[in-house]
Amino acid sequence: MTPEAFEAAALALPATEKVVQWGGADVYKVGGRVFALRTLEGALSIKVSDIAYAVLVETGRARPAPYLARAKWVAFEALEDLDADEVRGWLASAHALVAARLTRKARAELGLSV
Repeated sequence: MTPEAFEAAALALPATEKVVQWGGADVYKVGGRVFALRTLEGALSIKVSDIAYAVLVETGRARPAPYLARAKWVAFEALEDLDADEVRGWLASAHALVAARLTRKARAELGLSV
């Protein structure tokens, strides 16, 4: 997947914003909470479910994300090596996981299903 396709897929999700922080990383947020990030070097870190975390890490497809692994985040070394459809699915899932943790009021203000 190209960085441009990744950005387009992330920003197509409802109420998503992109900020640049942490040394120039592209950070994607919903309701002010991070659900994915891409570093300048092209690595990708993303929030996943408990089951996806176990599968991706145990099979060696991903590694625990630095500083975020305890919250079930995984890291991939190179975005361009990943299947675009799979990444879009992970983005949608990450967005949904993080949005679900927002307050009912915050979800309503963002136009997300309550």
